Amino acid sequence: MITENDSPRRAASYTCSSVNIVLISTYELGHQPFGLASPAAWLRKRGHEVVCLDLSRQALDEAALRGARLIAFYVPMHTATRLALQLIEPLRRFNQRAQFCAYGLYAPLTEKSLRKLGVEFLFGGEFEEALAQLADRLAIGRDNPEEITPVTAEKITSLARQRFEIPDRTGLPPLRQYAHVVLPSGEHRTAGYTEASRGCKHLCRHCPIVPVYNGVFRIVDRETVLADIRQQVAAGAQHITFGDPDFFNGIGHALAITEALHNEFPQLTFDATIKVEHLRQHEKHLPTLRDAGCLFVTTAVESLDDEVLLKLEKGHTRADFLHVVQKFRELGLTLQPTFVPFTPWTTLESIQDLLETLNELQLAYAVPPIQLGIRLLIPAGSRLLELQDVQNFIDPFDEKLLLHPWRHPDPRVDALSEEIQDIVAASEKLKRARSATFERIWQATKQAAGQTAELDAMPVLAARAAVPYLNEPWYC
Repeated sequence: MITENDSPRRAASYTCSSVNIVLISTYELGHQPFGLASPAAWLRKRGHEVVCLDLSRQALDEAALRGARLIAFYVPMHTATRLALQLIEPLRRFNQRAQFCAYGLYAPLTEKSLRKLGVEFLFGGEFEEALAQLADRLAIGRDNPEEITPVTAEKITSLARQRFEIPDRTGLPPLRQYAHVVLPSGEHRTAGYTEASRGCKHLCRHCPIVPVYNGVFRIVDRETVLADIRQQVAAGAQHITFGDPDFFNGIGHALAITEALHNEFPQLTFDATIKVEHLRQHEKHLPTLRDAGCLFVTTAVESLDDEVLLKLEKGHTRADFLHVVQKFRELGLTLQPTFVPFTPWTTLESIQDLLETLNELQLAYAVPPIQLGIRLLIPAGSRLLELQDVQNFIDPFDEKLLLHPWRHPDPRVDALSEEIQDIVAASEKLKRARSATFERIWQATKQAAGQTAELDAMPVLAARAAVPYLNEPWYC
């Protein structure tokens, strides 16, 4: 059953019984998982016993899993979902009485793979209420185990407006164990994480948000966001990452939160993700972000090739990106662009142009090296599948990889992508500076094009970061 309901959330009917629930996150970009803390608040308010496990920082809790009536995996992105798929079958064998759920963006997108592993419940979009209602139904007969029967499997993708509870972070590892912000001075700041909105107004072809939200976005109440930040500051947060897909989807909402935040915590810094299109459209508000403590803005540029940007329907051009770079420089703000360098339309020349442009703009250190090796990911339901030329080069959907594999018509491009990924992996293992990694990528790209990477033409970068950044690399 798929339901989409824009009406306000109905008044909750709390149960006097309870069930044991384990919420599991496998990966959330190095942040303490909002996707565990938010539903935990809903479930605990109804009297259910909840254990949150962040497997990026914690081991499996066998005692909690053995006693669980419901085991629910948070799957907000591709990597998290693939990791979850590896765990579901072993946990089903471990606890044959439990029912299994997957919730988050990728739950409806990977239904077939999850169903094959016996996951009964799939909740996409605004998932908290569906999880809470499921727990209430499972609680029926809790006081008489003989009356407990499985609840019928279902799929719910809800875009309903709901009033969020203040996330309950009880039982999660402390913030100091998660990603830190590294300043140019070398200072490390403990980073918290929250979300002020979900979904997105835009319909970029390659974005996995689009098949679920289809141009809809939902805000988290301002006071709920601020209350969540307060509790993280009390727990040691010196910086906050806003994890919204686009912080400026609701610009009035975003600015009100940052201004209130700065008034209450003038020393607290933050970062956010904002589209290039919105950075241009709302550039008059950028000084407000800066003055409120914004350390950097992440923006999904994806490509510097206007033809590729048109295919992706990104809503900006190369010239727009260059304008934003200049504006940020004038304001003293740091821009951290992200890219998808390898697409079916990439050429060796376009990769060289990307590296040379980043070097000329002195942005090479602002781009995590992993960003220079990313290949276009085509998940189930992607709007890219609407393009005829995409249909011509993709393979059938791979249920283990959770994507449509594709090969570039020029094998040198695919080979370069693999080489860059190997360079980045080796650099992370050896803890090389970004400058050294960029130089190796530069050399590999020149060699792939049959050119000599002359030493006097190599980029000259700072020995260490001249910009603030989170010390856990971003990838989807």
